[in-house]
Amino acid sequence: MNKVITQLIILFFLLTNQSISEENIMILKLKDGDVKIELFEDVAPNHVKRIKDLANSGKYDNVVFHRVIDGFMAQTGDVKFGNSSSSEFDLRRAGMGGSDLPDLKEEFNSLPHDRGTLSMARSSDPNSANSQFFICFKPAPFLDRQYTVFGKVIEGMELVDKIKRGDENNNGAVEDPDKIISFKSL
Repeated sequence: MNKVITQLIILFFLLTNQSISEENIMILKLKDGDVKIELFEDVAPNHVKRIKDLANSGKYDNVVFHRVIDGFMAQTGDVKFGNSSSSEFDLRRAGMGGSDLPDLKEEFNSLPHDRGTLSMARSSDPNSANSQFFICFKPAPFLDRQYTVFGKVIEGMELVDKIKRGDENNNGAVEDPDKIISFKSL
């Protein structure tokens, strides 16, 4: 009898943990396919909430990857000037805007900036992250504990690798950039 109860308890926890983790899975649709992303709500709850809110309201749809540096990262998320389907779209200003929501207080954590890491972009003010984020192509340990890591690519990194690169002589600015087709919870 005790063995059956133990097995039921284990099964309950497995099912519960699976549903909790699915809450933090997002699909980033790119031109070449879908990228599955896990969000780390336990270490960056406010950043994860912001990303989910903006993504699930469609704010990231059609937003360009305005800064892409080979061997480093692809930056996107300027929902003000970077949305290619908006009347405010201005590729020259992409990277200078954000959402209408207030900036976030930093949630620096011990997670490393490894290949596939999602981290919030910000100005020199650590509490200035808003909507922009980047995905690392390679490890970038010099960013650790200085930018808020909030997620990681768990499937489809080869699709991220296909994002059009920018001009290395112009801080990675991209002419005719690739864009997010859509970004939604699973």
